[in-house]
Amino acid sequence: MQVFWFIPTHGDSRYLGTSEGGRELSFDYLKQVAVAADSLGYEGVLIPTGRSCEDPWVVASSLAAVTRRLKFLVAVRPGLHQPSLAARMAASFDRLSEGRLLINLVTGGDRAELEGDGVFLDHAQRYAQSSEFIHIWREILSRSHEGRALDFEGEHLSVKGAKLLFPPLQKPYPPLYFGGSSPAAHALAAEHVDAYLSWGEPPAEVARKIADVRARAERHGRRLQYGIRLHVIVRETESQAWAAAESLISRLDDDTVALAQSAFARMDSEGQRRMAALHGAGKGRTRAELEISPNLWAGVGLVRGGAGTALVGDPRSVAARIQEYADLGIDTFVLSGYPHLEEAYRFAELVFPLLPLKLRNRLSGGNALGGPFGETVGNQYTPLRAAQS
Repeated sequence: MQVFWFIPTHGDSRYLGTSEGGRELSFDYLKQVAVAADSLGYEGVLIPTGRSCEDPWVVASSLAAVTRRLKFLVAVRPGLHQPSLAARMAASFDRLSEGRLLINLVTGGDRAELEGDGVFLDHAQRYAQSSEFIHIWREILSRSHEGRALDFEGEHLSVKGAKLLFPPLQKPYPPLYFGGSSPAAHALAAEHVDAYLSWGEPPAEVARKIADVRARAERHGRRLQYGIRLHVIVRETESQAWAAAESLISRLDDDTVALAQSAFARMDSEGQRRMAALHGAGKGRTRAELEISPNLWAGVGLVRGGAGTALVGDPRSVAARIQEYADLGIDTFVLSGYPHLEEAYRFAELVFPLLPLKLRNRLSGGNALGGPFGETVGNQYTPLRAAQS
């Protein structure tokens, strides 16, 4: 099991859909989140991509120098990046960060944004282009360890004598992650990537997606890892957690929700369509009916694109839901919470101790019972020793 956190390069706040409680998106704040994730023992961080975000490669490069072990899940986007350039960027970052790069392949689902970036392919064409892109990218990096070049002639992309002089530290290339819910996305994942990510749907739906990708991968003689992207709202009691969830959307008005949903409806992303179907905004569902599965809440998706569900509950309930997903074969959990700095600490303090022992020891550097871990009691005793005596 791997637990990742999130770098909020599109903004952060205590309330969704309003500037009230908003955080300035500065390097100092992003550094605080990254250093917190690194020191708390998160495996890595996802850095989002798109025109609503700061550039993920620039952000990751700036944060690599202020962290020690943290890995960075950074996007490459076919149509915006050329595969040879993307391979050089990946190799450079991987070497300079001492092997801390993970790659997130993003095909894009917002037609208006893509056209603004000069990409005018439809959904099927984008996946065909992405398949060629990732084949070229993987081959350039894999061959770089032996100094070999690549020739490739495709429908959308071609290279002749493509060669990388400085190989990545990780062999044969930094691990490749990808998420998508359409049949084309599942086919791409099965053939090309190392880890398939799903947004947070009810366990039965996630199980169906994993089964389909796994079956497709087996036909290629391949085995993938699986992950899930979720928000988390964890408090010491269930009632406190649900109150926090309601507070997160307490400043939202119906006009703001309708504006967001109209933007999402124009996208050709199957994953975004599935997120919208979960919360049913504008279709008669009240906000009290946003718990779509035990402890799985769809309120975030009222105004946030992409991952729109959160695990809500006390520590044991949230840990139990994580275990349910783990039982489906998921080993990577990419989590986030509002605001991201405080919630990184809250989740680590409340839920890490309930995760499998092997993981808990690794996250704490093998020093799970060291300390003092709390304020010294009576100027003499650690909290643990005081409790034992």
